[in-house]
Amino acid sequence: MKLFECQYCRSPVYFDNTVCVNCGYPLGYLPERFEVSALEADDGRWKALSVPELSFKSCANAQYDACNWLLPADSDTTLCAACSHNLTVPDLSLPENLANWRKIELAKRHLFYSLMRWRLPMPTRSEEPEHGLAFEFLADVQKTDGTVERVLTGHNTGLITLNIAEADDAEREKRRVSMGEPYRTLLGHFRHEVGHYYWERLVRDRGNTDRYRQLFGDETQDYGEALKRHYEAGAPADWQAAFVSAYATAHPWEDFAETWAHYIHMVDGLETARSFGIKVRPAAKGADQLAVEVDFQPYAAANAQDLVDDWIPLTVAINSVNRSIGQPDFYPFVLSPPVIDKLQFIHEIIHAEPPTAVAPTA
Repeated sequence: MKLFECQYCRSPVYFDNTVCVNCGYPLGYLPERFEVSALEADDGRWKALSVPELSFKSCANAQYDACNWLLPADSDTTLCAACSHNLTVPDLSLPENLANWRKIELAKRHLFYSLMRWRLPMPTRSEEPEHGLAFEFLADVQKTDGTVERVLTGHNTGLITLNIAEADDAEREKRRVSMGEPYRTLLGHFRHEVGHYYWERLVRDRGNTDRYRQLFGDETQDYGEALKRHYEAGAPADWQAAFVSAYATAHPWEDFAETWAHYIHMVDGLETARSFGIKVRPAAKGADQLAVEVDFQPYAAANAQDLVDDWIPLTVAINSVNRSIGQPDFYPFVLSPPVIDKLQFIHEIIHAEPPTAVAPTA
């Protein structure tokens, strides 16, 4: 994620900010320009100081304090490029639903930042009714007989369903522990589930299944039985030799989605490190291999190995900082050679996609 700047006072501002804390100017995100801009009111519209010749309006979800994205003032739509993919949101009259939904939308916008940086196809259901990318954010339902109808997070032909309970930190941590996961976040959910969508778009529909099967396995094996077997027996003891996570061993589809999510973690994390000018220069003798400075644009990396070469030293350093304050590792994963080969495959299919918009190179 980039570090942004208030055009009025030149203070640093961040992706989710709606007001500059230094000068008080309102802020909005311009998705087509990948820029957070200071704003001035202009006859019911917004004038962005970064492009003062253009007028903008807020996404309709700004009324719920759930979105800071802007769209052209003369647009026929009321929802921004990210919110236009929503099919269902929870009952916002319930305070807990509203609070959870705001967290969900922030994570989803962070996802869309990456998808748009790579100019990946992401048609809405209005554009592609059967296979467009869409989201349903649902809550468990208490029935009259006292039973609870659970909402399962998952993907089905472009429709991503997320149980809004995942936005509750305590509930999500409870689920993480019960499932023996080292990591569970809203953003991780989004990156994983959208990986299933792009498996369909970039692997199946682009004729990349042969290479995919060489790396990940045969996805035609029974998915339900594979998951059942995984939850009953767990991952193989040596899973780290070839998989990025234990869950990736469940089925080739899950392996792809997990690896896809980690590719985005790595790229976006490295861009953040680059934006802040983070350098790692270990003082210990013989630790030169842990020195790193991200001196290239991760979203335009030449290959996955370049990303991994910078990512590993960075995560070692941050893991060590976390341990120093009693926190779990920031990135508790191992990137083995077979995993790096899978990351390279994902890198190739992402960067082979024809551009649909102009992305920044800085």
